[in-house]
Amino acid sequence: MYPFFFDPSMVLLIPAIILAFWAQNKVKSTYRYYKREASNSGLSGAEVARKILDQQGLNNVKVVSTKGELSDHYDPRKKTIRLSETNYHGSSVSSLGVAAHEVGHAAQHAEGYLALKFRHVLLLPANFGSTLAFPIFIAGFIFSSVNFLMDIGIYLFLGALAFQLITLPVEFDASKRALATLRSSGIMAESEIAGARKVLNAAALTYVAAATMALAHLLRLIVLRGARD
Repeated sequence: MYPFFFDPSMVLLIPAIILAFWAQNKVKSTYRYYKREASNSGLSGAEVARKILDQQGLNNVKVVSTKGELSDHYDPRKKTIRLSETNYHGSSVSSLGVAAHEVGHAAQHAEGYLALKFRHVLLLPANFGSTLAFPIFIAGFIFSSVNFLMDIGIYLFLGALAFQLITLPVEFDASKRALATLRSSGIMAESEIAGARKVLNAAALTYVAAATMALAHLLRLIVLRGARD
């Protein structure tokens, strides 16, 4: 009998942990590399976001600055794009690529993009599941008389995994929209778009890593549950 956190099933998490560390390093190094490359347009991330939003008729979406590095996101409740200070004021290839990506999310929201709707529906169950799944599972693991708690923990964690999986097409689509818009609008030259693509692809790896980690955790729970039968 092994302690829950130090049993042989831990080996299932190793590839996911390695991928997560690599993805984080990749996105930071790529982002910082292209942060040093100024865009020929001279426009800031905020100006690019505003320009694309207005071109797409999304005049009701605000663009504001927020603290932190790579803290950029779109807030659908307030219809607000929040760009980190560096990307809000900066005119680098990284800044413009990230700004256009967040506009992609605003466009998804405006048109009712199906995957984004599903992600919003799954947000509450995912938060609930990720918070309670492990405590409930561990309770069932410790007290053999209530094995059904392990099953409940697994089902709860499925919500967290589903959220991570549905996030992938949402993020990939936002990046696709961003690159297409930067090209068609002439905001960035083709050589600059290649750099923006690398930044956005590196960022997408972090979502792939998160989904892989969630899947690895689920497999581990299933293995532990099976060992009790």
